[in-house]
Amino acid sequence: MVEKTSAPEIQQNKSSKEKQLPEQTRVRREKLNAMREVGNAYPNTWRSDTTLKAIHAEFGSLNKDQMQEKAVEVTVAGRLMAHRVMGKSSFVKIQDKESEIQLFLNRDALGAEVYNPTKKWDLGDLIGAKGTLFVTQTGELSLKTSTVSIITKCLRPLPEKWHGLSDIETRYRQRYVDLMVTPESRNTFRMRSQIVSLLRRGLENLDFMEVETPMLQTQAGGAAAKPFTTHHNALNMELYLRIAPELYLKRLLVGGFERVFEINRNFRNEGLDATHNPEFTMVEFYQAYADFNNAMDTTETLIRDIAKETKQTQVTWEGVDLDFTQPFKRIRLDESVFEFRPDLRGHANDKALLATVCLQEIPDIKPLITWKAGHYLLALFEELVEPKLAQPTFITHYPIDVSPLARRNNDDETVADRFELFVAGCELANGFSELNDPDDQRGRFVAQAQAKAAGDDEATGVDEDYLRALEFGMPPAAGVGIGVDRLVMMLTGQHSIRDVLLFPHMRPE
Repeated sequence: MVEKTSAPEIQQNKSSKEKQLPEQTRVRREKLNAMREVGNAYPNTWRSDTTLKAIHAEFGSLNKDQMQEKAVEVTVAGRLMAHRVMGKSSFVKIQDKESEIQLFLNRDALGAEVYNPTKKWDLGDLIGAKGTLFVTQTGELSLKTSTVSIITKCLRPLPEKWHGLSDIETRYRQRYVDLMVTPESRNTFRMRSQIVSLLRRGLENLDFMEVETPMLQTQAGGAAAKPFTTHHNALNMELYLRIAPELYLKRLLVGGFERVFEINRNFRNEGLDATHNPEFTMVEFYQAYADFNNAMDTTETLIRDIAKETKQTQVTWEGVDLDFTQPFKRIRLDESVFEFRPDLRGHANDKALLATVCLQEIPDIKPLITWKAGHYLLALFEELVEPKLAQPTFITHYPIDVSPLARRNNDDETVADRFELFVAGCELANGFSELNDPDDQRGRFVAQAQAKAAGDDEATGVDEDYLRALEFGMPPAAGVGIGVDRLVMMLTGQHSIRDVLLFPHMRPE
């Protein structure tokens, strides 16, 4: 039997909890209780007729006399960010989604019954105001209020104005507060939205069609990564959160959609660092009757156009002064390694020699038993070359051993028609001419399955349905994946992926 709690007990428990609250929060709750006594403390009746940004855009250049002559009346709302009481008058600064404005409150104009409660407002309260725009003696566009109301009570104190959210972890955990008090953070996420919009528009202008593919997949594939697993109760089967949409997008090429793209959420069960989050955003696009050279051209055009549209053609990121007005460099992977180890020239497929050099350059390397020459060459590239790639650079012709979904090069079967784009030592994109030979693809899948059985958590298995799709005939094609989060980091000058994710993953408090 469940015992019921009486109303007096509930009230007593409530009072006990309120006594334990920090002083500022307790006082704010007392104000909320007073608001409840006189009516609905959380009304939903206030409606603005404009935004603060629109007000500044239209009237911000007018002087005092010009503004007085226009006699413009507006209704606005925003969060109280500054409050200065001067007896019979008060100056309040409110902030909405993109701008702020000063409100002038006067007891004679509003009446004591309305004005006096405003003196008890707290920073963070949501305020609605109606009145006439004017320009102060100091030239500040302001609003002389004729009607004013508190819309929502803020029960927790905001961070101090001059310090903001100085604790980085708190900024990530309480992004809602960070966005309130940090204009730079708001600007970063506005920029992110603009970049995603420009990516979509750029691809649509090239006649790509946006599609959606499954996030829950029966077999993880399309990339080398460890997946998250889950269980579907009704079907009683294991499913995987997708690590990439690649194999589904290429099924659409088989079906006849010759240019497709998806701005997608991917999930990889791996570590967190400055450029990795277990949940992240990519754009992947695939084009029939194209090769990796066409894909590089499209990738470069998209990124340079976005940099131009966002006015970020010359930015500093990770200590590198980037210039997106210049063509991107292109260099073969093996040649880039040879620049640092000229003794390896002519020995790109000598597994024994590459393994020996890897041990010299990377003493703590832990190769798998299934590694081939290409794996060691890639390891040397990542150690010697990758951190030194400053300006945007396409690294091309990856070893076939590490490119299970890419087409072999016509002139050198040991390499794939594949590229990765690096900026300031960070990988930004990966693309290649797609493998459309079902027999070759089966052999690569089998090799992946063997690697997985040998302990490679990032290897995939044999996807029989995808192989069946290839047997129906996939046109020659090229595909690219661009890391959206990293692109945003680069164009906004952020050093951590957490600074461009609204709600990054963190351990529970």
